[in-house]
This record gives sequence, structure tokens and C-alpha cells, in this order.
Amino acid sequence: MVYAPREDSFLLLRNMRGVILPRHKVKRVLDVGTGSGILAKEAAKFSKQVIACDIDKETIEKLKKENKNKKIKFIYSDLFSNIKNKFDLIVFNPPYLPSKKIKDKEIDGGKNGTEVIEKFLEKAKDFLNKNGKILLLCSSLNKNLTRLFKKYRYNYKKIDEENLFFEKLYVYELSK
Repeated sequence: MVYAPREDSFLLLRNMRGVILPRHKVKRVLDVGTGSGILAKEAAKFSKQVIACDIDKETIEKLKKENKNKKIKFIYSDLFSNIKNKFDLIVFNPPYLPSKKIKDKEIDGGKNGTEVIEKFLEKAKDFLNKNGKILLLCSSLNKNLTRLFKKYRYNYKKIDEENLFFEKLYVYELSK
């Protein structure tokens, strides 16, 4: 099932378009958990190549059929399982809602809402170019985010936030 763009997607899109892409030379972009492909499509306007991956095979097949942009390649991948290259920018709008059991892989982030985020952080550096950046969307419902950034030795800064009725969304810029 395709994750339809919502407030979180649009917040990440705004920061990718307005903060990262104009400021950095970005040739290769990785969109992890692409969902609707909205971030990949925007990134293709500013870069030479975009790899957009998702854990949902049906989503990837649908996006492949609809895709008319030769700069974008849609692939099935559980986070980095089928990713081979390094990137100037990695964007990730993860499943971040806390839940005891992961029932809906689009939105359930595990016990503290950070299980998927932690798996991502553990491997993401291996796929970043020397001066590469990560844009990561998180929620005020997520616990111990900065502890995770420190644990995996990322430089980090919060670059935007948005208040919703039951949570606050944050966009973090991470680097090696």
C-alpha cells in the first residue's frame, strides 16, 4: 500500500527543496522508504540520479510503471539491503509512531518509535559520500533521538519543526 504524502512528507520536502538541494552540490540522492515517490521526484529536479527504495514490493512496482523520469530508479529494499552505492544526500521519512507490535510497516516505528530509525542510523553512514548529508524526519513522540545520533556518531542539527495536534515533527540534518 502506497504511503500517501501527509504533513511529514511535505515538511521533509520543503526542507529538501529549500535548505539542502540549493546549498549543496547533490549528484546522487537516496530516498529511503519512498512511499508515494514525492521526495524522489523533487530530488530529480536538482540531481543527476535518484535511487528510491521501499520495503513494499507493490509500491515499487506501481512507481516503476508510473515513472517517466530516467533519473529515478525505484528498487525494492528493506532500508539498505539492496543498496550498493554512496550518496550525497539520503532522505528518510521513517515509520516513527510508537507501538508495541509493528502491525503497519508504513507508520509503526516500534516500542519507542525509534526501532526503524536506529536500524537506519546503524548503516546510513556507509552509504554517504564524504560530505554527504542525511535529512531525517522525526517526531516528539520518539524517545532518545539525540542519544541515538550520539551513539552512532553523527553530527546533527534540528533544521525545522512543525506543530501538529498531538505531536511536533522535526527535520534533522545529519552528517558524518
